[in-house]
Amino acid sequence: MAGQGDTGTKEEIKTQFTTVEGVYRLLSPSEYSRPNRVAYSSSGGGGSTPAVRVSLVKVSDSPGHDHDRTKICFNYGRELFVYTYRGIKKAADLTKPIDKRSYNKEDVPTCHDFNSKTATADGVSLLVGLLGGQIQLIDPITKEVNKAYNAGERLIDKTKVTCVRWVPGSPNQFLAAHSSGHMYTYNEELLCGVDRPHYQLFKQGEGYSVYTCKTKSTRNPLYRWVIGEGSINEFAFSPCSKYLAVVSQDGYLKVFNFDTMDLVGTARSYYGGLLCVCWSPDGRYVVCGGEDDLITVWSYKEKRVVARGQGHKSWVTVVAFDSFTSVYSDAEVVDGCSDDTTKHNSFSNDVHNSKTNSGVPNSRPSSNRNSVASDCSGMSFITSYRLGSVGQDTLLCLWDLKDDALTQPYRRPRSSTVVSSSGVVAGSGVPQAGQATTNSKCNSVKDSVATDSSHHSHSANSLTAKLANLNFGEKKDKEKSEKDHKRSLSLASKNSTQNCKGYVNKNQIVGSSVPSEDSQKPMGTPLCPRLDECPMLEPMVCKKIGHERLSGLVFREDCVITSCQDGCILTWCRPGKQPGSNQHSTPSPTTAVAMGGGPMPSGGTVV
Repeated sequence: MAGQGDTGTKEEIKTQFTTVEGVYRLLSPSEYSRPNRVAYSSSGGGGSTPAVRVSLVKVSDSPGHDHDRTKICFNYGRELFVYTYRGIKKAADLTKPIDKRSYNKEDVPTCHDFNSKTATADGVSLLVGLLGGQIQLIDPITKEVNKAYNAGERLIDKTKVTCVRWVPGSPNQFLAAHSSGHMYTYNEELLCGVDRPHYQLFKQGEGYSVYTCKTKSTRNPLYRWVIGEGSINEFAFSPCSKYLAVVSQDGYLKVFNFDTMDLVGTARSYYGGLLCVCWSPDGRYVVCGGEDDLITVWSYKEKRVVARGQGHKSWVTVVAFDSFTSVYSDAEVVDGCSDDTTKHNSFSNDVHNSKTNSGVPNSRPSSNRNSVASDCSGMSFITSYRLGSVGQDTLLCLWDLKDDALTQPYRRPRSSTVVSSSGVVAGSGVPQAGQATTNSKCNSVKDSVATDSSHHSHSANSLTAKLANLNFGEKKDKEKSEKDHKRSLSLASKNSTQNCKGYVNKNQIVGSSVPSEDSQKPMGTPLCPRLDECPMLEPMVCKKIGHERLSGLVFREDCVITSCQDGCILTWCRPGKQPGSNQHSTPSPTTAVAMGGGPMPSGGTVV
């Protein structure tokens, strides 16, 4: 559980950890980092440098290159490295990078992504987002491709690129998100204009707007998405590639139908911004983490938050599902990506014919994107999900999300808290011990004012006494919470204030619609349930695995890859996978799962 190891050995760096399927061990020879990396120093640290990100791609078969099929890219400071990833079979050779690039301090790399659709043994397409807002397209193998988007005067966006991804199934389209709160769709075959782009409204919905360039000929960017308030921190495509989940600094998760550009679901953090997001392998759930130190599980079918997880002591930076140890059944998926049988739009191979004239386009420009299991039909039903998360607290947490815990109905066991004129708090809305109370108190005050009209006639002194009583209770509960949970929070007061009050700055988004009443006051609703209104999960494993904050987590068939801010990429061998090892872990439901992600034989038991 999360509380294990809080005393005595909590600062000890773990080199192995145990799960129900066996022991995961750190493979020191498989460690990747920049060459001549200096040893860790407690006086050093990542500082304000961009997070160390990891991208991998498995190239197509090539004679004589079977053991060198995977390429790994990671950034550290002003440098970008590309290596052949040898996994658990061979030691890393840091003296022979495939490519190494150095940048100036204004244009350091912040994110990157390989195009798995076009990757071959002879060349791969790698996108690199930079701190100044530029985007590079390079081929680290041939060194022949070198394109730049939003370069020069950066007329499209001058803010940091926070996330860049190839559109699944497309050989030439990609998305780039910026800290300005804008997201752009590019086609790598098109050029950016020499003048500042002029946009016209293409589609509008609750809390978002989509614009297209007003030009005679198609050019980059194809679209500009304006979503929420503040920075867009990350986005992720669903396994069927039809839906797009976006998390922002305003604390909101928004899920879109990427083809129709419609908003299909929304959720909100308990407080603070959301920093990371991922989809379950079957597309039924979206998990995000952020500045509330929690993981939040949102159900696609029910369109609500169904669970939260408490185990981290600081911001959660990465969440990822482990499809290789999730437990499958024989039943096929009946919700998630498959409940909407609408296929992807047919996309033309010629994007230049996408617009009918220079005015408003009659339809969305095509993208020659092929559908990737567009309806997810035939996908196996998962009964237990394995989720991993890492955070700024240097902890690696593994969670087993059981289907029975995620399908509990929404419960509202508490009534609005009413404060009497004598200052005594009545009602059943008392948070449990160890739970944060800031948002609860804020909403309780608002509910009490709304439910009792007689309170409007109370004197100013009476109102002051009520607020004083609430503040006293908050302080007492806060001290108890800190003692029980020992959280090392880095809470931004601005974000928490906005989330608590349902604050919406409508002037920051041009053309965005006015949010609904539920989105303005989400606390205590299915959009953002209180801590006692949804299941609170605890991690199965919670271990400290680094000195610096963790920034990367990738699950592979034979290993788990993590990265931290000191530029170190670690490989953790799965049970029974270490070369030359004679260890045999006890069979368990998770290890009985086919490594290719197939269903587990019927009759399996969940431990």
